[in-house]
Amino acid sequence: MQIISAQQIRSVLHWDGVLNAMRDGHLGPRPMGDGYYVGDDAFGLFSRGVIVPGRGAGFKLASIHPANSFASPPLPMEQALFLVLDERTKGIAAVLDGPEITRWKTAADSALAASILSRKDSEVLLVLGSGPVARALTDAYLHIRPSIREVLLWNRTSSKLVSARKDLEARNIQVRIVDDLDAAVGRADIITAATSATTPVIRGACVRPGTHVDLVGGYRPDMQEADCEVFRGARVFVDDRSNAAASGDIQIPLREQVIRTDQMETDLFDLCQMPAFRRSPEDRTVYKNAGGAHLDLFVSQYVADKLDLHQGALLSN
Repeated sequence: MQIISAQQIRSVLHWDGVLNAMRDGHLGPRPMGDGYYVGDDAFGLFSRGVIVPGRGAGFKLASIHPANSFASPPLPMEQALFLVLDERTKGIAAVLDGPEITRWKTAADSALAASILSRKDSEVLLVLGSGPVARALTDAYLHIRPSIREVLLWNRTSSKLVSARKDLEARNIQVRIVDDLDAAVGRADIITAATSATTPVIRGACVRPGTHVDLVGGYRPDMQEADCEVFRGARVFVDDRSNAAASGDIQIPLREQVIRTDQMETDLFDLCQMPAFRRSPEDRTVYKNAGGAHLDLFVSQYVADKLDLHQGALLSN
């Protein structure tokens, strides 16, 4: 069994490779999986298992403790491992650093969808959140949309954004930390949110026609980053229907009858397999990134391939 560290993962990954691996995974068979969450908003244990027929299997184990972010120095909110199973023997072949895989796969999930759903001429990106996933989302969006000329950053505690702003400025990217979130929402062409909000922070009344809204943070039924008005009249897409249905971002608009289940047009598998996707300049698109262990598996297998660790075992022939 191989142990693969965060440093090893970072050493072999880049956005082109991860996005191609993610796209290739969505051109194949759909996964079989399930998971559970035990706990509350203070502390929870989270797991997801997946089998992708013909490609392999994996299992994620995570401890989530948001209070760690307020420690001095700050500690990771999520501590996790991802296990990759040998395709032939079904034994555990590799254990990878979970947060590092999560960072790459979550941002790649959103960016792959946005490369299809968002306007190609998008110029203003608004990022909500200050954690590693929010920073990865920023990088991934800048990669897929070179038209972006300005990045707006928002977080409830704005001081947590200083490091991210400095990193972007060092790359000669125009960036600004914003306090007036409604005004920033009204300016943005793409909005991506990676927060732990249980009360909506994105108001639909402020979202312009033509905007792409990417909701990443909410994974429990009580978590909601966007209010129901964001969904009213929007074209709604998800990465995985079953995982998305468990999130408050989807459950609450359904319960309030703002959207119907049949209004969720398609998932990421269908989007990747479509010959073409058409949108008008005025279409407001909403994408729920609910994640899934199949995404961790696609990225983990790509890491193993780049490190030449699988030797034909982790991936199906």
